[in-house]
Amino acid sequence: MKRLQYDCYGGPEVMRLAEFEPPPPGPDQVLVRVRAAASNALDWKMRNGEMKLMTGHSFPRAMGHDFAGVVEAVGAGVTRLKAGDAVLGHARFRQAGAFAEMVTAPENAVVPKPVDLSYEQAAALPTVGVTAYQATAEVRPGQAVFVNGCLGGVGRAAAQFARARGASVAGSCRNPATDEPRELGVEPVVGFGFDPAALAQRFDLVLDTPGMLPFAAARTLLKPGGTIVDIVPTPTKMIRSALPGPFRAMTGRPVTADLEEVARTLRLPIARTVPLAEAIDALTELEREQRPKGGKLVITVAGG
Repeated sequence: MKRLQYDCYGGPEVMRLAEFEPPPPGPDQVLVRVRAAASNALDWKMRNGEMKLMTGHSFPRAMGHDFAGVVEAVGAGVTRLKAGDAVLGHARFRQAGAFAEMVTAPENAVVPKPVDLSYEQAAALPTVGVTAYQATAEVRPGQAVFVNGCLGGVGRAAAQFARARGASVAGSCRNPATDEPRELGVEPVVGFGFDPAALAQRFDLVLDTPGMLPFAAARTLLKPGGTIVDIVPTPTKMIRSALPGPFRAMTGRPVTADLEEVARTLRLPIARTVPLAEAIDALTELEREQRPKGGKLVITVAGG
């Protein structure tokens, strides 16, 4: 079996395709033969060592979290899934391992794949979908939502969920002149570095998907009683989140019902697919040049 892994924290140059032996699934775990896996910024942030306080210093470390494939085996206590089921899900945060021919994941983070989704489409959904779904969970009909980074994976998903919950959605992106945000129902659209005073006190929820919106700007956008949600937590942000006020830092949590809803309702564009053997070059290009744009990078696994 092959997987993408690294032997020390560092840049794209530390990635390598290596042989490994997948362990049998433990209690409440499933072993999945991967058909497709999707990249998230989380993958290279972990490899760069930005989260080493949480991930530790044990190597080699596998890469990748989001996958779709077929259940190979199940561990003790698994009741919802069985060998042969087509599924989508995400690997455990610390263990990762989706950029591989096989991956082990907890049962609560794996759900059946809808028949109308390809494995590539399904792999694009888990992390960004669950994060967006949970970030917009308190949105109500008639409210207004601002999504900073509305054309990123979480941003696209959040716009869809917020509108489905009856809210209007505005947002920011790198190039506000494109048609893409308006096709998502995002209006108005502004560029990064916009003047928040022009949209002062208009939004019940300000969702910062890249985690780069200054707190003062987010406060300016917010209606009295509104909430600011940041999905790129840092120690400073976690301290602010614990204090009284509108700011909340969060990450997506593996909730089975949420992932099932994401699989039923969310659809995201795919910008590029590459085989596992070419994944290192594609991941390097995505990290360094932010290409491809317009959708997810999906890694396919032959014979999965």
